[in-house]
Amino acid sequence: MNKHTYQDMDETLYTNKLDNGLTVCLLPKPEMAKTHALFTTNYGSIDLHFTPIGKEQVISVPEGVAHFLEHKLFESEKGDVFADFSKQGASANAYTSFTKTAYLFTATDQIEKNVETLIDFVQDPYFTEESVEKEKGIIAQEIKMYDDQPDWQSFMGTIKAMFKNHPVNVDIAGTVDSINQITKDDLYTCYNTFYHPENMILFVAGNFNPEDMMKLIERNQAKKSFKEMESLKREFPEEPSAVAAKTKKITMPVSIAKCTVGIKNLANGLSSDAFLKKDILQDMIMDHFFSKGGAFYQQLYSEQLIDDSFFFETNLDRDFGYTLIGSNTEQPEAFASLLKKMLLEMKNTTLSQAEFDRMKKKKIGQLLRSMNRLENVANAFTHYHAAGIDFFSILPAVRNLTLEDAQQFVKQWIDEERLAVCTIAPE
Repeated sequence: MNKHTYQDMDETLYTNKLDNGLTVCLLPKPEMAKTHALFTTNYGSIDLHFTPIGKEQVISVPEGVAHFLEHKLFESEKGDVFADFSKQGASANAYTSFTKTAYLFTATDQIEKNVETLIDFVQDPYFTEESVEKEKGIIAQEIKMYDDQPDWQSFMGTIKAMFKNHPVNVDIAGTVDSINQITKDDLYTCYNTFYHPENMILFVAGNFNPEDMMKLIERNQAKKSFKEMESLKREFPEEPSAVAAKTKKITMPVSIAKCTVGIKNLANGLSSDAFLKKDILQDMIMDHFFSKGGAFYQQLYSEQLIDDSFFFETNLDRDFGYTLIGSNTEQPEAFASLLKKMLLEMKNTTLSQAEFDRMKKKKIGQLLRSMNRLENVANAFTHYHAAGIDFFSILPAVRNLTLEDAQQFVKQWIDEERLAVCTIAPE
């Protein structure tokens, strides 16, 4: 077991790569009352075309299969795993993103027992044709529910406007038609390919003894056998740098329009250092201009183009990225026009050293505050680990950024062909 001490964050991380390939990361925080565990596979909704383990030909699977698989893993041969966690005083859940599937629990008691329950159910798939057919109805209802949510439709509408070919433009849950094509064999094929320990990471943070916890996990894994991991072969279509559509309009039964502007990014071929720098800078720049103290926010607010629903978010992932800025607005066209003008003029903005120093201090403060939420740390660590980055290296990376780095980034970040607008309009 390796011990890493991060003096600037006052944190100690214990790591080990087990013989079967599983990466285990333990972050003891004895001052916390609870413990949070996250068991993640580097496999998400975009992984629709790949070569299955033991095969030579690329196959295509139905849209939504990763999310479907997440649902089905909670049903074991013995019954519902949620009931086991509940009896052990734990709150369990799971989620599927574009690039990851994660299983988790939070508890204050019986931590070791809950960790074993988490590992065991994820590593013991049990699917039958009957249970798969039953699940289709449940997930179809979930899909229809999201179809009626303006926020989700705005999000996916903007993604679809930005990305032409990349499967990030496919809804994570798939469609009612696509999930009806899913079979038990599809689930086992995807599970056997992507749920190998070598493609997974277990992160546990909270109140526990790291030595005892690591021994428990090692003993658990030593009882199980896994075939040697083959290199994963995923295939993705070529994606142009320009957006698929500059504008997209969706009508829904809403009382006020919702408008989102998206900035399309591609992250292909970035080194870990370049990925991290881009990720940090786009977040810092957006926060500087669009947080409540930012000049752009103030202008949008003073012109009554936004309300309290205003938001911005940035994301950089395996080979794609995007930034979204949106709000409910009574003037969607004016909002989109002014926002695009602001974004395109951003490259002509000159930041002062004092402004940049404040941006860095704010980012550092946000990072340090995030360490107080175990769920945030677990999700962030796992996300950056998939990109070959140590989450705890972000703080020194922020400190090492220069004003010149920021100015250079701003000048080349945004151009007209990578902007898309999605409007949710009242029927």
